[in-house]
Amino acid sequence: MKRARKRHNAGFKAKVALAAIRGDRTIAELASEFGVHPNQIYNWKKQLLDGAASVFDGGAPEGVAARRRSMFCTGRSAS
Repeated sequence: MKRARKRHNAGFKAKVALAAIRGDRTIAELASEFGVHPNQIYNWKKQLLDGAASVFDGGAPEGVAARRRSMFCTGRSAS
C-alpha cells in the first residue's frame, strides 16, 4: 500500500534550508532529524539561495503591493 505524500509548509522548508546553509550538521543528519530525503534538502537549499536576492530588490512582495493598490483605489482599509 502506498504511503500518503507529505506536504510541507513554507516555514518548515525555510527552517530545514537554513539549517543546511548553516553547515553545522551534515545533510544526512538533517534528513534524519527532519524526516525528509537528502535530495529534498538540497533542493530547498538551492531554492532559498536562488531567491535570497529578491529580498533586497527594493520592492514589496506582490501580495503587499496588490493590497496597497486596492486600499488606495477603493478608500477602504486592506486588512
